[in-house]
Amino acid sequence: HPRNPDSVASRGLGDVYKRQIMERSEILNDLAAAFRWTAKLNMHEGIANHFSVCMPDSNDFYVNGTGMHFSNIKASDLVLIKDKEFEEMKKKPEIVDPTAINIHGTIHKKVPNAKCILHVHSKYALALSCLKDPVLPPIDQNTMRFYNRVALNNEFGGLGFEEESKKMANSIGNHNILLLANHGILTAGPTVAQAFDDLYYFEKACETYITALSTGKKLNIASPEVAEKTAQDWENYSTDMGELHLKAIRSILDKEDPSYKPVSYTHLTLPTNREV
Repeated sequence: HPRNPDSVASRGLGDVYKRQIMERSEILNDLAAAFRWTAKLNMHEGIANHFSVCMPDSNDFYVNGTGMHFSNIKASDLVLIKDKEFEEMKKKPEIVDPTAINIHGTIHKKVPNAKCILHVHSKYALALSCLKDPVLPPIDQNTMRFYNRVALNNEFGGLGFEEESKKMANSIGNHNILLLANHGILTAGPTVAQAFDDLYYFEKACETYITALSTGKKLNIASPEVAEKTAQDWENYSTDMGELHLKAIRSILDKEDPSYKPVSYTHLTLPTNREV
């Protein structure tokens, strides 16, 4: 039956257990909000593309299930992929798309910083990935944010099954952005907020570049020194813009459609060695 943090504590399970539930619930609420906002921005492909997030101190991760539209996803809809069940889940496409299991599972395992992974075929990032030279030049503040900070997998080999997933994991290295030639964009980070903020601004940067190219005029490209300084300014900004960005998005969703958040916590799996 529906369970909330207060009822958990009232059963004598303790404040630590309650905090664990709340922490995991907020992580999934963040990811559900990212799904909803990505749909609002039309940066998705209906029931294709996937977002995932690991639980704290674990290789277990949650991901959107098969056939779910981004605009309808709730935190309680997300499917838990346990590390020990990784291979088994690859054989259950009716639950989670095999490309999601392969891409996200492989990168989560191989890239320590990739606690959250967002992968889409958004309009402008995809357009950039289709260019013979897919390097994003520093022509404004947003493009400069990613100056020399984008990894490239320049050998598209088909859908994201095992071999392609391994190539992606090997390509991203210590970057937070991976441009997939002829495919799309993938962002990875320690939190949902950071991964989504990178996804949002990279798409904006690509939109600016593709729009500028469409004029047929010569681009005004910043010097390497200015581009690098601006990128560092972004990295050293005095406030956590990613967290504030997602907080603002959730505030809007809370007013317009709070259904992205669950009414129960029964979908959560907590550590077996929890302190109570």
